[in-house]
Amino acid sequence: MDTMKAAAIIPAGGLGKRMGTGTPKQFTCLAGIPLLVHTVRAFEQVAEISAIIVAVPLDYLPLTRQLAAQYGLAKVKAVAGGELRQDSVQAGLAQVPPECDFVAVHDGARPLISPALIRACLAAAQKTGAAMAAIPVKDTIKEVAADQTIVRTIDRKTLWQAQTPQVVRTATLKQAFAAAAEKSFIGTDEASFLELIKVQMSVVEGSEQNIKITRPDDLLIAEAILMKKEQPGKPVPAPSLRIGHGYDAHRLVADRPLILGGIEIPHPTGLLGHSDADVLTHALCDAILGALGADDIGRHFPDSDPSFKDISSLKLLDRVITAANEQGYGLSNADITVIAQEPKLAPHFPAMREKLAAVCHTDRNAINLKGTTTEKMGFTGRKEGIAAHAVVLLQRQAD
Repeated sequence: MDTMKAAAIIPAGGLGKRMGTGTPKQFTCLAGIPLLVHTVRAFEQVAEISAIIVAVPLDYLPLTRQLAAQYGLAKVKAVAGGELRQDSVQAGLAQVPPECDFVAVHDGARPLISPALIRACLAAAQKTGAAMAAIPVKDTIKEVAADQTIVRTIDRKTLWQAQTPQVVRTATLKQAFAAAAEKSFIGTDEASFLELIKVQMSVVEGSEQNIKITRPDDLLIAEAILMKKEQPGKPVPAPSLRIGHGYDAHRLVADRPLILGGIEIPHPTGLLGHSDADVLTHALCDAILGALGADDIGRHFPDSDPSFKDISSLKLLDRVITAANEQGYGLSNADITVIAQEPKLAPHFPAMREKLAAVCHTDRNAINLKGTTTEKMGFTGRKEGIAAHAVVLLQRQAD
């Protein structure tokens, strides 16, 4: 998709009373993780989606923001939803960034949506202006009278069961909502609003697994699907984890800035290297690559490549994190130790953690930084260079 920019709106403003729990269903756990987190994670993995607006009950705004930080959902903005689904969508629509030409609306209680289906709906909408996921009706459909007797059998050849996401040009959806407000129209999905203004929506074949969680039994079905996805035929009790270790060292020289953790630190000498020689960030990159079984930073970003000359190591880290995400992993936490006789690094650690956490799409508390000396022993003790060790834990993300 050429230069397509889209926002996702996740209407999750209902209280889910049919679930029979005291908590809205979107915050009910599926395989130990809230439904809403499963849903949003799929949209986080789609590059064309630059913003995710989640509309939740007003009282659940703090929890939603906490979950976004906890699970590294960097694109999320939480807003208060409304009583009706269309109220929540309209609340989200008001927050869509101006550069987003398309909006993808997806039910917060459809946690098994795949990034592939999202991309397919975006691509179709870019061609036709509006597209939605749906599946052909397979069962025989009967029209039934009020007295529970069958009136007729309906031809199912042209019948499709609507799903989400439903992707529409932003301007078109705003026009449809304005028309609905004038006519006091209540719709069940975005397609019904487009029908009101006589705009056609194309259909992308969805998935039987893209179920909507409405009742307690639906959770059991969804959990079974998740387990089968992770390991066909075998139950998976917990998400997969991978551990990696990274080490790097660079020489200190005159006339170079000292960059560590993406921060320039005042010092008479700096680290020598083809890039900015940020030894801390390089160790973190190496640890992530090690956890993925993907060799080391030197193979991915060789010093023979002029495009990496003086590049910020945060940009290299961004590429490494993207590679991890593409393999289905996110950073759970990192523990990094910098070995330097001087300067004192502790005052700079908070700013470094902010920088690294932002690039890794995680909370700053997931990045732990420590500094130590070697009591003037070795090359670091003689102030000839700085070294760093990093250990990371990667966690498999839901599809």
